[in-house]
Amino acid sequence: MKILFVSSECAPFSKSGGLADVAFSLPPALQKTGDELTIVTPMYRVTQENYGDQFSLIKTCVIHLGQRQMSCSLYKGELNGVTVYAIGNEHLFHRPRLYGYGDDSLRFAFFCRAVIDLLPEFGDLPDILHCNDWETALAILYLKNDAVLNEALSHIKTVYTIHNIAYQGQFGRSEMEMTFALPDGWYHGGLSYEFEGRQDINLMKGAMLMADAVTTVSPTYARELHYPYFAHGLQGVVDIIDPKLYGILNGIDTEHYNPAHDPLIPYHFTVEDMSGKARCKREIQRLFGLNQESEWPLLASVARLVEQKGIELIREILPQLMDMGVQLIVFGQGDQKYIEYFNWAREQWPGQLGFSSDYNEPMASAVFAGADMYLMPSRFEPCGLSQMMAMRYGTVPIVHETGGLKDSVRAYNDFDGIGDGFAFSDYQAKDLYLAISEAVKLYFGNEAMFDKLRERCMKKDFSWDKSAQQYNRMYEDICGGAGSGAPIAFEEAFEQLRHCYMENERINRSRHDSAYNRVVQVTIIGRGAGTFQIRFTDGGMQVLPTSADDAEAYVHCSFDNLLAMARGLVTVDKLYLSGQLRLSGNLSKGFEIRYLLSPAKKG
Repeated sequence: MKILFVSSECAPFSKSGGLADVAFSLPPALQKTGDELTIVTPMYRVTQENYGDQFSLIKTCVIHLGQRQMSCSLYKGELNGVTVYAIGNEHLFHRPRLYGYGDDSLRFAFFCRAVIDLLPEFGDLPDILHCNDWETALAILYLKNDAVLNEALSHIKTVYTIHNIAYQGQFGRSEMEMTFALPDGWYHGGLSYEFEGRQDINLMKGAMLMADAVTTVSPTYARELHYPYFAHGLQGVVDIIDPKLYGILNGIDTEHYNPAHDPLIPYHFTVEDMSGKARCKREIQRLFGLNQESEWPLLASVARLVEQKGIELIREILPQLMDMGVQLIVFGQGDQKYIEYFNWAREQWPGQLGFSSDYNEPMASAVFAGADMYLMPSRFEPCGLSQMMAMRYGTVPIVHETGGLKDSVRAYNDFDGIGDGFAFSDYQAKDLYLAISEAVKLYFGNEAMFDKLRERCMKKDFSWDKSAQQYNRMYEDICGGAGSGAPIAFEEAFEQLRHCYMENERINRSRHDSAYNRVVQVTIIGRGAGTFQIRFTDGGMQVLPTSADDAEAYVHCSFDNLLAMARGLVTVDKLYLSGQLRLSGNLSKGFEIRYLLSPAKKG
């Protein structure tokens, strides 16, 4: 498939947060699966100044945005084998910051309009237009609007990824035609949003409704968005688009974050030889003015100093932590009140608490490598990447069970020794304190088990390859098999699945009471599209190539995923949690659904 990946930032050219890291890492990982990727991003001043020599100017033109005629420059470069196009406008993008200006609505309306107008410049039309966050939401709307008069555009499928639903792109209704140059019908067609008594425009809402698929950056975050606490007013929209909502956990660049050869850390180490980590600990103790006590557990937090990151919880329990006999490093920029507090706290506990707001990536990597435990008690966290980075360096995470933190950290259980970190479920300071206490208890009381947790953290697979495979399946779902699988008729797909299910039934035959009846309807999405039914009775199982009026439960999934489950190549839970398997109806008594989709047990 040909995929056009549209992002308002892309490392190393421009970066303000995790979106830049995704744009840097995901497209190359997708390209490794056989897809053809192209990235489009703005040409900011920071990009021009630091990486301008890596781009060539290939076109200048005028972009029409309503009554406005705006100059546009198109540049071409490359990143990790992926073609990158940068769209420039001196007035709009040659500024000190990426975001935070009063005309951001105009800046990104221009960018999105240019993306659609310049599609022919990017080669053959893409199969997928993949947009990210509110800044690129308008590209989906412009594409849908233009497709009414241009049939070629109607074949392009769209994917919209929500990295943080708190930032939705809300603007006054007057900007509908004045700035965005969209017909007023779009207001009631998906962009309308009542906010604090005002009739506003919500760009994220519009993209969610219009996209062929919507993704979030972790399975748990996808489920959390159905609740008002997490959805910031869009929970009703999330409920509407649930059938096309996927939760796919982000990854990290595991080669870059590799303690065996990371040039940003003072000493290197591996799972087999951890001596370098002890030396990294001594070095960051020195750099942050801490006592160089090798036996003291060293906790660290590398995060923005804002309430959402759980900084308030850390502040509440700080005196008790210091009494516990641990060291703590807090490293990050953010709210002035927290900067002042931790500067004060550093004076109160000299040699035990280190703090700096002079954030830089080399120091962050050194902290990841030298700490024993990593604190990430975020109130909510769509995905989170720093816990994964810390774990790559053998630093055991202590997290709040939310969003991607829950998906990436398995809580340690001292009963059976399973787990690779520590977690708390209730967002309260006392619960964070208890989780830290459990970690410190294990650190002092069972060194061998704590070392085992370090080893599990370092070996855990956070590579983008896993995420890319899930994205690829989703692309295939919405393109009807435009990916690696060749087109297939429903009759052939049905026969392959029926054969697998009947073989599983033969090996795992289950007996039911007389008069037992249970009907499941399965809908194949994408290639091989169609509907069939499975009937469970006291006499066995039937697989029939028709829909069922009396079905009690419903399954929606692609042919490739249904076949992979039946053959034991992927688990039901994994596809369900990632949103690639849809289940609805009466599931309360249906062990058959798992039995139906799971592989046969040999023996």
